[in-house]
Amino acid sequence: MSQLLTNSIPRLMLLCLLVSTMTATACAQRVANPEGENKVVPAPINAQGVLWRDISQKVDAKAKYLFYLHGAIVENEGVNAVSPRFGAYEYEQILNTFVNKGFVVISEPRPRGTNIEKYAAKVVGQVSDLLKAGVPPQRITIVGGSRGGQIAIATPTLLKNKDVNFAVIASCSNGYFYNHFPVNLYGNVLSVYDYKDDTGAGSCQRFFDKASGLNRRKEVELKVGLGHGIVFHPLKEWVDLVVDWANQS
Repeated sequence: MSQLLTNSIPRLMLLCLLVSTMTATACAQRVANPEGENKVVPAPINAQGVLWRDISQKVDAKAKYLFYLHGAIVENEGVNAVSPRFGAYEYEQILNTFVNKGFVVISEPRPRGTNIEKYAAKVVGQVSDLLKAGVPPQRITIVGGSRGGQIAIATPTLLKNKDVNFAVIASCSNGYFYNHFPVNLYGNVLSVYDYKDDTGAGSCQRFFDKASGLNRRKEVELKVGLGHGIVFHPLKEWVDLVVDWANQS
């Protein structure tokens, strides 16, 4: 009996030492986190970026935010829209391309018949939420293709911020919207279109000329040859321009 007790003493000492160490560690964690183990710590935004549908997440003021506004065909046919002329509208691929560039991408499929000015006002509200959360305006970029580009053009007119970035892809035309909406560009505006676009979407120069709040501005005519089809795909030719534009500030 005494021999058994003698052999058990070292094991008991080791167990006591282990329990003491674990208790001390737990105490140290509670001191470091006084709200307890149930506190939710938001995960940091990783290098690959993330995708949001709205500003409903915790905002990281150090992240770069990119709104993507799709073309009209997605409104009419949904996220799997296919054009007989230009092929599939690669909505999800476009989003993932910008996510993989490290942006917090904010986008949603708009419902059929969305009013351009009303939706632009919604984007203004989302941008305002980011600004109120401490995000510098230079870290916010609104990108729109075709009809989405019209929303992207209406947004700076309503927002009137000289430091937010905008990229308009194949969007400027002489259509109904531009004949009825008083465009007045603000901020840093990039315009991109393809030289073979026969839909009327071309240069934004006339809007640049009368703008009262522009900071940086640039226009690029691509020689891809896909015409209006450039907005359907995450082409390197325009994606790289947008990423460079967003990262200049």
